[in-house]
Amino acid sequence: MSSPDPETLRVVFFGTADFAVPALERLTAGPGVEVLSVVTQPDRPKGRGHKTAAPPVKTAAERLGLPVLQPTRLRSGRLAEALGLMAPDFFVVAAYGRILPREMLRIPRVAPVNIHGSLLPRYRGAAPIQRALMDGCVETGVTTMVMTDELDAGDILQTATYRIRDDDDAGSVTSALADMGAALILETLQRMAAGQQTRTPQDHAQATYAPPITQDDCILRWGEPAERVCHRIRAMSPRPGATTEHAGRRLKVLRARPVPSETAAAPGEIIAVTRDGVLVQAGCGAVGLETVHPEGRRPMPAADWARGARVVPGTRFATIPSP
Repeated sequence: MSSPDPETLRVVFFGTADFAVPALERLTAGPGVEVLSVVTQPDRPKGRGHKTAAPPVKTAAERLGLPVLQPTRLRSGRLAEALGLMAPDFFVVAAYGRILPREMLRIPRVAPVNIHGSLLPRYRGAAPIQRALMDGCVETGVTTMVMTDELDAGDILQTATYRIRDDDDAGSVTSALADMGAALILETLQRMAAGQQTRTPQDHAQATYAPPITQDDCILRWGEPAERVCHRIRAMSPRPGATTEHAGRRLKVLRARPVPSETAAAPGEIIAVTRDGVLVQAGCGAVGLETVHPEGRRPMPAADWARGARVVPGTRFATIPSP
């Protein structure tokens, strides 16, 4: 495979979600890099009003003055032809949300490179950050890898490790890994262009899968141990939110902590309401609710919600039926 012009690395960027924005910004500002075009998913309805909204990467690309493509079909011959005429050295893919077909992966002169939010081969798939938090991992990270037509299975180029803090949730970890990935991708491309980047095959026997988040994943199950309940809350915060039900109304729990408890209360039963929050019995231990998002309202301290909703000890949260 021939080497690109060392003076300028020609890149086509694929991305959709917030996770991809720092990488796009870093590449656009990076020395010796030309972002030829940005490929992102089509605008879609969003929010309670279902108004059509642009994906975060499109908004960033327009702010940066970059041309944007929003194909509805990746197997369109016209799209492959247009990308081929750009003569890119690299594809850079980050949180694009669609699988690139094999014929497109052959277009870049050097390689298609992906930024993935885990330490591969663990957590291949669409939701690596949320799944790591649900599993109670104490560390995660970001990986740059060469893309193949098998999901997240290509050779590893570089990795960076992130130690998960006690106060982290999916939002804060995503933000941290997005910044780390942005720094890592620029270094990866520069090393590949100079012929200095090693490629490490993944140990497929160690691979785990991180499937997309479903509505069922968001349901709080009070019969689980308190730590497991809190892992789910962290993984679903700030969006889509871990959900329960009180007095017939939905309630999302955005922040909580495990608390020792030796009461005989049933799982889901409210043990205490204090100035610091709401204490709920779990299958083992208790969960201290700190921040909640009531249905039809804004997020608020759990104590404020409990006061307004006239929550008293002895009442119970209901587990929402699985969809």
